[in-house]
Amino acid sequence: MILKRIDADFSVCKVADFSEVDMSRPFCFTAKTDEENSVVCQTEDVPANTTERDDGWKGFRIEGVLDFSLIGILSKISGILADNKIGIFAISTYNTDYVLVKQENYECAIEVLKKAGYEVF
Repeated sequence: MILKRIDADFSVCKVADFSEVDMSRPFCFTAKTDEENSVVCQTEDVPANTTERDDGWKGFRIEGVLDFSLIGILSKISGILADNKIGIFAISTYNTDYVLVKQENYECAIEVLKKAGYEVF
């Protein structure tokens, strides 16, 4: 399996509403529930109406389009990282999965995934 590094710093945010979210940016993930409005975006793109935020995330994506019938891809990656005491923030899209880890754990995460047989570029 191939993992692609994303050369950006990310922030996980809670926003009052989505009115100030710039959806034209290359990475912008939104979620709305009955309790909150969340945005994950590049740190430089954090909306002005953010009410809470957690900065310092780096990420990679699983390359290619993942078929919905595939089982355990994210589970295997998260398990490897958990075994090495590295927490994740996972985001799934229609095509694939993205995994964010805290900046201070990023290089270690990449190395343990390489050792586990993942190709990372």
